[in-house]
Amino acid sequence: MPTSTKVGSVSRARYEEIIAGDRELIEVDTKIQFVIGDHALEIEPIRPHGGSLPAAGEDLFGVRETLEMYAEDVGVPYNQVRLNRQTASRWPAEYRVQGVSFEIHRILEKLDDRFERIANPPRHPRDGVARWTQDAAKRQVGWRVDSPQSVHEKVEAIHDLAVDEQVAARVATDFLRRPGVAFRAAGDDTARHLFNTAQTSRWKQVEESDSVPGEPENPVAPAIRQIDRTIEFLDLIGACHKFVAATGRLVPQMHGRRLSEDERDLIHKNVARVRATCEWVESAVDSRHLDMDEELARILRGEGE
Repeated sequence: MPTSTKVGSVSRARYEEIIAGDRELIEVDTKIQFVIGDHALEIEPIRPHGGSLPAAGEDLFGVRETLEMYAEDVGVPYNQVRLNRQTASRWPAEYRVQGVSFEIHRILEKLDDRFERIANPPRHPRDGVARWTQDAAKRQVGWRVDSPQSVHEKVEAIHDLAVDEQVAARVATDFLRRPGVAFRAAGDDTARHLFNTAQTSRWKQVEESDSVPGEPENPVAPAIRQIDRTIEFLDLIGACHKFVAATGRLVPQMHGRRLSEDERDLIHKNVARVRATCEWVESAVDSRHLDMDEELARILRGEGE
Protein backbone atom coordinates (compact mmCIF):
# COMPACT_ATOMS: atom_id res chain seq x y z
CA MET A 1 0.00 0.00 0.00
CA PRO A 2 1.44 3.46 -0.89
CA THR A 3 2.77 5.44 2.06
CA SER A 4 0.61 8.42 1.00
CA THR A 5 -2.59 6.43 1.45
CA LYS A 6 -4.59 7.57 4.44
CA VAL A 7 -5.98 5.25 7.10
CA GLY A 8 -9.04 6.92 8.54
CA SER A 9 -8.07 10.53 9.15
CA VAL A 10 -4.31 9.96 9.43
CA SER A 11 -1.58 9.25 6.92
CA ARG A 12 -0.27 5.74 6.46
CA ALA A 13 3.04 6.78 8.05
CA ARG A 14 1.28 8.17 11.14
CA TYR A 15 -0.84 5.03 11.36
CA GLU A 16 2.27 2.83 11.36
CA GLU A 17 3.77 5.06 14.06
CA ILE A 18 0.66 4.66 16.21
CA ILE A 19 0.65 0.88 15.72
CA ALA A 20 4.31 0.56 16.70
CA GLY A 21 3.81 2.56 19.89
CA ASP A 22 0.61 0.75 20.86
CA ARG A 23 2.19 -2.65 20.32
CA GLU A 24 4.86 -1.68 22.82
CA LEU A 25 2.14 -0.76 25.30
CA ILE A 26 0.36 -4.07 24.72
CA GLU A 27 3.64 -5.88 25.36
CA VAL A 28 4.04 -4.00 28.65
CA ASP A 29 0.42 -4.79 29.56
CA THR A 30 1.00 -8.48 28.79
CA LYS A 31 4.02 -8.55 31.10
CA ILE A 32 2.00 -6.89 33.86
CA GLN A 33 -0.84 -9.38 33.45
CA PHE A 34 1.55 -12.31 33.69
CA VAL A 35 3.34 -10.79 36.71
CA ILE A 36 0.03 -10.45 38.55
CA GLY A 37 -0.87 -14.01 37.56
CA ASP A 38 2.52 -15.34 38.69
CA HIS A 39 2.29 -13.53 42.03
CA ALA A 40 -1.27 -14.78 42.60
CA LEU A 41 -0.04 -18.26 41.74
CA GLU A 42 2.84 -17.88 44.20
CA ILE A 43 0.49 -16.72 46.94
CA GLU A 44 -2.08 -19.42 46.20
CA PRO A 45 -0.68 -22.27 44.07
CA ILE A 46 -3.24 -24.25 42.12
CA ARG A 47 -3.66 -27.45 44.09
CA PRO A 48 -5.02 -30.69 42.65
CA HIS A 49 -8.52 -31.64 43.66
CA GLY A 50 -8.50 -33.58 46.90
CA GLY A 51 -5.14 -32.17 47.99
CA SER A 52 -3.99 -32.22 51.58
CA LEU A 53 -5.46 -29.78 54.09
CA PRO A 54 -3.33 -27.22 55.97
CA ALA A 55 -1.53 -28.57 58.98
CA ALA A 56 -3.21 -28.17 62.33
CA GLY A 57 -2.63 -24.76 63.85
CA GLU A 58 -1.89 -23.00 60.55
CA ASP A 59 -3.87 -19.78 60.25
CA LEU A 60 -4.66 -19.68 56.53
CA PHE A 61 -7.37 -17.94 54.56
CA GLY A 62 -9.34 -19.82 51.95
CA VAL A 63 -8.10 -19.42 48.35
CA ARG A 64 -10.83 -16.97 47.36
CA GLU A 65 -10.40 -14.86 50.49
CA THR A 66 -6.64 -14.68 49.96
CA LEU A 67 -6.94 -13.70 46.31
CA GLU A 68 -9.64 -11.14 47.09
CA MET A 69 -7.32 -9.56 49.65
CA TYR A 70 -4.44 -9.54 47.13
CA ALA A 71 -6.69 -8.00 44.45
CA GLU A 72 -7.87 -5.31 46.84
CA ASP A 73 -4.35 -4.48 47.98
CA VAL A 74 -2.98 -4.06 44.43
CA GLY A 75 -6.14 -2.32 43.19
CA VAL A 76 -7.42 -4.69 40.51
CA PRO A 77 -10.69 -6.64 40.28
CA TYR A 78 -10.75 -10.08 41.89
CA ASN A 79 -11.96 -11.73 38.67
CA GLN A 80 -8.95 -10.28 36.84
CA VAL A 81 -6.59 -11.76 39.43
CA ARG A 82 -8.36 -15.11 39.20
CA LEU A 83 -8.11 -15.22 35.38
CA ASN A 84 -4.49 -14.05 35.39
CA ARG A 85 -3.58 -16.76 37.89
CA GLN A 86 -5.28 -19.42 35.77
CA THR A 87 -3.56 -18.29 32.55
CA ALA A 88 -0.15 -18.03 34.24
CA SER A 89 -0.52 -21.60 35.46
CA ARG A 90 -1.17 -22.77 31.88
CA TRP A 91 1.76 -20.86 30.39
CA PRO A 92 5.12 -21.41 32.12
CA ALA A 93 7.47 -18.50 31.48
CA GLU A 94 9.58 -20.39 28.92
CA TYR A 95 6.55 -20.96 26.67
CA ARG A 96 5.19 -17.41 26.67
CA VAL A 97 5.65 -15.72 23.30
CA GLN A 98 6.84 -12.14 23.10
CA GLY A 99 4.66 -9.97 20.91
CA VAL A 100 1.56 -12.10 21.55
CA SER A 101 -0.92 -10.44 23.88
CA PHE A 102 -1.99 -11.85 27.22
CA GLU A 103 -5.56 -12.17 25.93
CA ILE A 104 -4.45 -14.44 23.09
CA HIS A 105 -2.49 -16.59 25.56
CA ARG A 106 -5.69 -16.78 27.62
CA ILE A 107 -7.81 -17.88 24.64
CA LEU A 108 -5.36 -20.61 23.61
CA GLU A 109 -4.69 -21.87 27.14
CA LYS A 110 -7.08 -24.84 26.97
CA LEU A 111 -5.45 -26.39 23.89
CA ASP A 112 -3.37 -29.47 24.63
CA ASP A 113 -0.87 -28.48 21.91
CA ARG A 114 -0.90 -24.78 22.83
CA PHE A 115 2.92 -24.54 23.09
CA GLU A 116 3.35 -25.69 19.48
CA ARG A 117 0.24 -23.92 18.20
CA ILE A 118 1.15 -20.46 19.48
CA ALA A 119 4.53 -20.67 17.74
CA ASN A 120 2.79 -21.07 14.35
CA PRO A 121 0.35 -18.18 13.88
CA PRO A 122 -1.99 -18.21 10.86
CA ARG A 123 -1.58 -15.71 8.04
CA HIS A 124 -3.79 -12.67 8.27
CA PRO A 125 -6.23 -12.47 5.32
CA ARG A 126 -5.63 -8.72 4.84
CA ASP A 127 -1.87 -8.67 4.34
CA GLY A 128 -0.78 -12.32 4.40
CA VAL A 129 1.50 -11.75 7.40
CA ALA A 130 1.62 -14.60 9.91
CA ARG A 131 0.47 -13.11 13.22
CA TRP A 132 -2.03 -13.71 15.97
CA THR A 133 -5.24 -11.77 16.35
CA GLN A 134 -7.98 -12.46 18.87
CA ASP A 135 -10.31 -13.71 16.13
CA ALA A 136 -7.58 -16.03 14.79
CA ALA A 137 -7.10 -17.44 18.29
CA LYS A 138 -10.85 -17.87 18.75
CA ARG A 139 -11.04 -19.84 15.53
CA GLN A 140 -8.42 -22.22 16.90
CA VAL A 141 -10.58 -23.07 19.92
CA GLY A 142 -13.96 -22.92 18.16
CA TRP A 143 -15.24 -19.71 19.75
CA ARG A 144 -17.46 -17.13 18.09
CA VAL A 145 -15.36 -14.43 16.43
CA ASP A 146 -15.92 -10.69 16.74
CA SER A 147 -15.54 -10.00 13.01
CA PRO A 148 -16.98 -12.92 10.99
CA GLN A 149 -15.21 -13.58 7.69
CA SER A 150 -16.38 -16.90 6.25
CA VAL A 151 -19.95 -17.68 5.22
CA HIS A 152 -20.22 -20.14 8.12
CA GLU A 153 -19.09 -17.52 10.66
CA LYS A 154 -21.51 -14.92 9.30
CA VAL A 155 -24.41 -17.39 9.38
CA GLU A 156 -23.56 -18.28 12.99
CA ALA A 157 -23.51 -14.60 13.93
CA ILE A 158 -26.94 -14.09 12.38
CA HIS A 159 -28.27 -17.15 14.21
CA ASP A 160 -26.94 -15.79 17.51
CA LEU A 161 -28.75 -12.50 16.96
CA ALA A 162 -31.96 -14.18 15.78
CA VAL A 163 -32.54 -16.58 18.68
CA ASP A 164 -35.81 -14.78 19.46
CA GLU A 165 -38.64 -16.05 17.23
CA GLN A 166 -39.92 -12.55 16.48
CA VAL A 167 -36.47 -11.38 15.43
CA ALA A 168 -35.93 -14.51 13.31
CA ALA A 169 -39.29 -14.07 11.57
CA ARG A 170 -38.54 -10.41 10.82
CA VAL A 171 -35.09 -11.24 9.46
CA ALA A 172 -36.41 -14.12 7.32
CA THR A 173 -39.19 -11.91 5.93
CA ASP A 174 -36.78 -9.10 5.10
CA PHE A 175 -34.33 -11.47 3.42
CA LEU A 176 -37.04 -13.14 1.32
CA ARG A 177 -37.86 -9.74 -0.16
CA ARG A 178 -34.54 -10.00 -1.99
CA PRO A 179 -35.25 -11.78 -5.31
CA GLY A 180 -31.93 -13.62 -5.28
CA VAL A 181 -32.44 -14.88 -1.72
CA ALA A 182 -36.00 -15.96 -2.43
CA PHE A 183 -34.82 -17.82 -5.54
CA ARG A 184 -32.14 -19.71 -3.60
CA ALA A 185 -34.51 -20.50 -0.74
CA ALA A 186 -37.06 -21.86 -3.19
CA GLY A 187 -34.41 -24.30 -4.39
CA ASP A 188 -34.12 -25.85 -0.92
CA ASP A 189 -36.65 -28.69 -0.77
CA THR A 190 -36.96 -28.64 3.02
CA ALA A 191 -37.37 -24.87 3.23
CA ARG A 192 -39.95 -24.84 0.44
CA HIS A 193 -41.93 -27.69 2.00
CA LEU A 194 -41.92 -26.10 5.46
CA PHE A 195 -43.02 -22.75 4.05
CA ASN A 196 -45.84 -24.33 2.06
CA THR A 197 -46.97 -26.32 5.10
CA ALA A 198 -46.91 -23.22 7.30
CA GLN A 199 -48.84 -21.26 4.68
CA THR A 200 -51.53 -23.94 4.54
CA SER A 201 -51.78 -24.10 8.34
CA ARG A 202 -52.12 -20.33 8.52
CA TRP A 203 -54.96 -20.30 6.00
CA LYS A 204 -56.69 -23.17 7.83
CA GLN A 205 -56.55 -21.19 11.07
CA VAL A 206 -58.22 -18.29 9.30
CA GLU A 207 -60.89 -20.63 7.94
CA GLU A 208 -61.58 -22.19 11.34
CA SER A 209 -61.69 -18.88 13.19
CA ASP A 210 -64.08 -17.32 10.66
CA SER A 211 -66.42 -20.31 10.18
CA VAL A 212 -69.78 -20.29 12.03
CA PRO A 213 -72.01 -23.43 12.18
CA GLY A 214 -75.16 -23.07 10.08
CA GLU A 215 -73.80 -20.18 8.04
CA PRO A 216 -72.54 -20.33 4.44
CA GLU A 217 -68.98 -21.50 3.90
CA ASN A 218 -66.29 -18.89 4.37
CA PRO A 219 -65.29 -17.64 0.89
CA VAL A 220 -61.66 -18.23 1.86
CA ALA A 221 -62.17 -21.99 2.17
CA PRO A 222 -62.01 -22.78 -1.59
CA ALA A 223 -58.75 -20.85 -1.81
CA ILE A 224 -57.34 -22.92 1.04
CA ARG A 225 -58.22 -26.15 -0.68
CA GLN A 226 -56.65 -24.81 -3.86
CA ILE A 227 -53.43 -24.06 -1.93
CA ASP A 228 -53.40 -27.64 -0.62
CA ARG A 229 -53.75 -28.97 -4.15
CA THR A 230 -51.07 -26.59 -5.39
CA ILE A 231 -48.60 -27.81 -2.76
CA GLU A 232 -49.28 -31.44 -3.63
CA PHE A 233 -48.92 -30.66 -7.33
CA LEU A 234 -45.57 -28.94 -6.80
CA ASP A 235 -44.29 -31.76 -4.60
CA LEU A 236 -45.27 -34.34 -7.25
CA ILE A 237 -43.61 -32.36 -10.02
CA GLY A 238 -40.54 -32.02 -7.81
CA ALA A 239 -40.41 -35.78 -7.22
CA CYS A 240 -40.54 -36.44 -10.97
CA HIS A 241 -37.82 -33.87 -11.59
CA LYS A 242 -35.57 -35.42 -8.95
CA PHE A 243 -35.95 -38.89 -10.46
CA VAL A 244 -35.18 -37.69 -13.98
CA ALA A 245 -32.20 -35.64 -12.80
CA ALA A 246 -30.78 -38.47 -10.69
CA THR A 247 -31.06 -41.11 -13.39
CA GLY A 248 -29.69 -38.70 -15.99
CA ARG A 249 -26.63 -38.23 -13.79
CA LEU A 250 -26.10 -41.83 -12.64
CA VAL A 251 -26.74 -43.93 -15.76
CA PRO A 252 -23.93 -42.36 -17.84
CA GLN A 253 -21.54 -43.05 -14.97
CA MET A 254 -22.07 -46.78 -15.55
CA HIS A 255 -20.41 -46.54 -18.97
CA GLY A 256 -17.96 -49.40 -19.47
CA ARG A 257 -19.06 -51.28 -16.37
CA ARG A 258 -20.11 -54.91 -16.76
CA LEU A 259 -23.03 -55.78 -14.51
CA SER A 260 -23.56 -59.22 -13.09
CA GLU A 261 -26.72 -61.19 -13.80
CA ASP A 262 -28.03 -60.43 -10.29
CA GLU A 263 -27.32 -56.72 -10.68
CA ARG A 264 -29.14 -56.54 -14.03
CA ASP A 265 -32.08 -58.47 -12.59
CA LEU A 266 -32.32 -56.08 -9.64
CA ILE A 267 -32.28 -53.04 -11.94
CA HIS A 268 -35.01 -54.57 -14.13
CA LYS A 269 -37.22 -55.21 -11.09
CA ASN A 270 -36.83 -51.65 -9.84
CA VAL A 271 -37.47 -50.21 -13.31
CA ALA A 272 -40.67 -52.28 -13.40
CA ARG A 273 -41.72 -50.68 -10.08
CA VAL A 274 -40.95 -47.23 -11.44
CA ARG A 275 -42.90 -47.98 -14.62
CA ALA A 276 -45.90 -49.20 -12.61
CA THR A 277 -45.78 -46.08 -10.47
CA CYS A 278 -45.65 -43.82 -13.52
CA GLU A 279 -48.62 -45.59 -15.07
CA TRP A 280 -50.56 -45.21 -11.82
CA VAL A 281 -49.75 -41.48 -11.70
CA GLU A 282 -50.98 -41.01 -15.28
CA SER A 283 -54.15 -43.01 -14.58
CA ALA A 284 -54.85 -41.11 -11.36
CA VAL A 285 -54.41 -37.74 -13.09
CA ASP A 286 -56.65 -38.67 -16.02
CA SER A 287 -59.39 -40.63 -14.17
CA ARG A 288 -59.19 -38.82 -10.80
CA HIS A 289 -59.27 -42.27 -9.22
CA LEU A 290 -56.53 -41.78 -6.64
CA ASP A 291 -56.74 -45.04 -4.68
CA MET A 292 -53.92 -47.54 -5.19
CA ASP A 293 -55.15 -51.06 -5.96
CA GLU A 294 -53.73 -54.01 -4.02
CA GLU A 295 -51.75 -55.38 -6.96
CA LEU A 296 -49.92 -52.10 -7.48
CA ALA A 297 -49.29 -51.78 -3.75
CA ARG A 298 -47.82 -55.28 -3.76
CA ILE A 299 -45.50 -54.40 -6.66
CA LEU A 300 -44.31 -51.18 -5.01
CA ARG A 301 -43.61 -53.05 -1.77
CA GLY A 302 -41.47 -55.47 -3.77
CA GLU A 303 -43.49 -58.46 -2.69
CA GLY A 304 -43.41 -61.61 -4.75
CA GLU A 305 -40.01 -60.78 -6.30
